[in-house]
Parts: sequence; structure tokens; C-alpha cells
Amino acid sequence: MATARAPKPATRRTGVREAAAQATRDSILRAATKVFAKYGYDGGSVEKISKAANSYDRMIYYYFGSKEGLFIAVLESIYRRMDDAEAALHLDASRPVEALAAVIRFVLGYYRKNPEFVTLLNTENLHKGRHIAKSLRAREYSSKAIAIIQELLESGVAQGLFRKDVAARDLYLLIASTGYFYTSNRHTLTAFLGEPLETPEAVTHWEDFVIETVLRTVDAGPSEEEAPPSPAPHEDKTWQKSQAPQSRARSSSGT
Repeated sequence: MATARAPKPATRRTGVREAAAQATRDSILRAATKVFAKYGYDGGSVEKISKAANSYDRMIYYYFGSKEGLFIAVLESIYRRMDDAEAALHLDASRPVEALAAVIRFVLGYYRKNPEFVTLLNTENLHKGRHIAKSLRAREYSSKAIAIIQELLESGVAQGLFRKDVAARDLYLLIASTGYFYTSNRHTLTAFLGEPLETPEAVTHWEDFVIETVLRTVDAGPSEEEAPPSPAPHEDKTWQKSQAPQSRARSSSGT
């Protein structure tokens, strides 16, 4: 008599269904990212998104609840991808100057290499951030980025390289704003300034300038042993007004 085959475990069937569901959700999310980046929130219709995802309108409502729910998920996903990419950086906190410079280059480079990120944030700002304000994860993503800077600041302060009165939040805003503005406004700035801002030379110059600016901002300055003597009261100091500021923060290696 033939032996009856044992039924396949239910968990296997469940796993296959879950994988298929996740694949459908991911496909919709990718399509929505492109559609919203191209047409904006108002122009990015459910119909366009489902067509781009080779799916159905009802699947968008099934997985995301509404068009707004999908847009919030898109915003969360672009923040998460940037967080994941930054977390993959190999930063040596014991060398805070070099590590901070690496963070700056990463942020500016990420904006440049991911134009959809900038476009989608521009779209959300046109809506005064009303969608991302409903996200339960937005603060989670910003907290990670600020925590990285906080660790580097603490290391720099401990080594006498960085000032004690610089907040990680302020430094994050300085880095993000200088990188974001340059990228989001590069076309109009090119016309306004009459010079190309997307050439490799222009991009490298701006990265170097931002790094220099940030490092000067956090620089603790010379120690008491290294500081030059104060000028005598009768000395004429008018020449100092035209002098360039001191060089960037000392490197972590002490040179």
C-alpha cells in the first residue's frame, strides 16, 4: 500500500504568502517614489502609481490605507535609506576631525546622488510638512543622524579639539542646510551666478568649503600653551581686520 505524503507545513505556505505580499508592497513603494518625485503629491495619482507598479489601485489601499498613507511611507523610506547608508560608514570616533569630514562628504554626496530625495522633500515642504508630521518614525531617523554627530563632538571635546558649546542638532542643521540648498537650487543658482555648479570642480570646491566651515565652527582653538601672547594695549591692530582666519580645526592626530 502506498504511503500517504505528509502535508507541507503551513508555516511554509505562510512564508511564501508573506514574501509575495512584501514584494508587492515594495514594488508599489518604489513606483510611488518615482511618481511622486516626478509629478508631486497632487499630481501623483493612485492610478499612475498602480500602473507604474504593474499592480491595482485596490492593492495600494490594502497595504497603505490611502494615497496620503502611501506618501508618508515614501518619505519614511527615503529617510531610512539615507540612515542605513550613513550607518554603513566606517567612522573612527577616536579621530573626530577626519570622521566629521567624512560625514559631511557623505551627506553632500548623498543629496547629489539621490535627486529624488531632494525633490520629494521639496514637495513635502510645499505642503508645510503636514504629511511627515503624521509619521511615527520621522524622529527616529533624525535621532540616528544626530547621534552620530554627537558621538564625534564628544570625542573631539575630550581630546581638546572641539568646543564644548556646540550642539549636535545645530551642527546637523549646518551640514544639512549647506548641502541641501546647494543641491536643490543648483539650476537657478547656476543661472543667477552665471557659473556652472554641477561640474566636478565646483562640487569638490563646495564640499571642501563646507568641511572647512564646519571644522572652523567646532574648532576649540589653541590651548593656553599654544595661544600667542596678547598684544600690548598700544599696539595698532587695524591690520588684523584684513587677515584670513586661522586654519581649520587641528586634526585628530595632533598635526
